[in-house]
Amino acid sequence: MTPSKTPRRPTAPRQRAAGRQDWSTWPHYDAAASGFKGYWYPVVWSNRVTGKPSAFTLCGERVVLIRDAGTAYALHDRCPHRGVPLSYGKQEFPGTLSCPYHGWTFGLADGVLSAVITDGPDSPICGKVSVRTYPVAERLGMVWVYVPIADEEPHPIDEQLPEELVGNAFMLGARMEPRVGNWRLACENGYDEGHAKYLHRTALWRLFKAMPTWNTTRIERKGRWIFRVQEEQYWEADFPGLGVWTNKRWWKLRPPARGASNIGNTGASGGVDPVIAEQEFPGFASVSMPGVLRIAYPNFIHYEFYVPVDADNHQYVGVMVNFRKGLGPLVFSVKYLAWIRWLFHGQFSGQDAWMVEATHCPPERLYRPDVSLTSWRSLAEGDYRDKLAALGLAEEDTK
Repeated sequence: MTPSKTPRRPTAPRQRAAGRQDWSTWPHYDAAASGFKGYWYPVVWSNRVTGKPSAFTLCGERVVLIRDAGTAYALHDRCPHRGVPLSYGKQEFPGTLSCPYHGWTFGLADGVLSAVITDGPDSPICGKVSVRTYPVAERLGMVWVYVPIADEEPHPIDEQLPEELVGNAFMLGARMEPRVGNWRLACENGYDEGHAKYLHRTALWRLFKAMPTWNTTRIERKGRWIFRVQEEQYWEADFPGLGVWTNKRWWKLRPPARGASNIGNTGASGGVDPVIAEQEFPGFASVSMPGVLRIAYPNFIHYEFYVPVDADNHQYVGVMVNFRKGLGPLVFSVKYLAWIRWLFHGQFSGQDAWMVEATHCPPERLYRPDVSLTSWRSLAEGDYRDKLAALGLAEEDTK
């Protein structure tokens, strides 16, 4: 909508937040360059985990994944004998993984040294050495690994998944790829209020859809998610001494009518999918720990999982879900494979990857729309602080 009244001035707290130069306000977030431990992360497609070990890095930790008798297992990717990666090894016996150097053999379920091939069946070191194991689950066609804080037990993975993905049938299309840049910058880009209207104005995904020039936004929390709620949208603006700037073009669809749904901001007709409508999202964009973005369109939801690899790299996991019944899933699958995968998870998302790789902060100088970033950082800081308190752990216990 295009209100005629003068837009409200930012409140004093937002002005103060805009002057921050570093991340010291959020010490846990600042320290989480390699990710937050104590959460489940999607690592690889389930069909890629076989009886041949594969190496990954997650939250700065080296992990080896292997499948045995249909179950996926994760161990620390280092033999305690001489430090050789276990991912170089192989399965010599069912339920085990052997180091390629001297045949130290570890149980997949408990990580305990069960045999040393080069020291005979009665090797006295067996049972006295072990490698760390990680909890593993499989959801959405992916293998998820839990990186514990100290020796904590993992929470059920379904408690961390977006609620609408638990108990509802759906069809999904997804893309997973390694990207350069810290996971926090990727998450902040995804939830960032200001960038889409300018950066993505050239995306083919938005070729026929007008985008606002700017808007005012508030942040609203619901459960473990915070939502961006767009209050006022301005489709063009007259900048003093410069002129008018607008995203509107003659070939683009008309902007949504005054009072149109906040969900998706697409102006689409035909209503909202019942499953999506049932969620009663306050706004179309939301984010939760440990870095999960959700963008709700009228007929599908797009999720992004920003998986920490190390301080300089992350894995991007983009998942688009359709909840339709009957022939709906088939139609969605055809459309996704035919053009949505390339347009959305390719060219559109590629613009985000470009910016994340180019971003170098802190230091930084924030502006009014960055209330989305500071709100996300505050959410992450508070939730992680509460998590540590619930476990009775101090800061040093997380390292």
